[in-house]
Amino acid sequence: MDKTCLRILSAVVIAMLMVGCGGEQEVPEPQQASAEDVEEALRAARADSVAMAQTQYNPAVFDTIAWSGGEDRFERGELVWSYSCATCHGTGGRGDGELAVQSDLSMPDFTVGGWAYAGDVPAIRHRVFIGHESEMPSWGLYGLPYRDVDAVAFYVNEVFRRAR
Repeated sequence: MDKTCLRILSAVVIAMLMVGCGGEQEVPEPQQASAEDVEEALRAARADSVAMAQTQYNPAVFDTIAWSGGEDRFERGELVWSYSCATCHGTGGRGDGELAVQSDLSMPDFTVGGWAYAGDVPAIRHRVFIGHESEMPSWGLYGLPYRDVDAVAFYVNEVFRRAR
């Protein structure tokens, strides 16, 4: 067999191997997910985050946090509120924060009577840490330290209990 035939035969064998290994297969077009599918996937992901945060939540840690006074705790809580919470819940706790309004998110109004967590700092800490499957982030997973969770729960209870 001469060199030319050998080159042609080699090229044919290589082409056949490429086709057999998927080199010439058609790639299917990506399908668009429906809005309902996207929302369902997001809710499932948030539920996973809440479940993961729940496994990491340790209420006993709050017993180890010491504050030099209520004013320090309140000031820290106000700072945490301003950078972590107010974008959704609004500066006044009415659920009218910029992100909530822009994204059409339904936030609770902490200033109305009958708010589920009113007067219950441990319940507020828990909710802040683990988040909620609807839209609230699991702040414990996002790295908000227990000290900051405690401070913002104290702040929310103090400010919005007085607002009612």
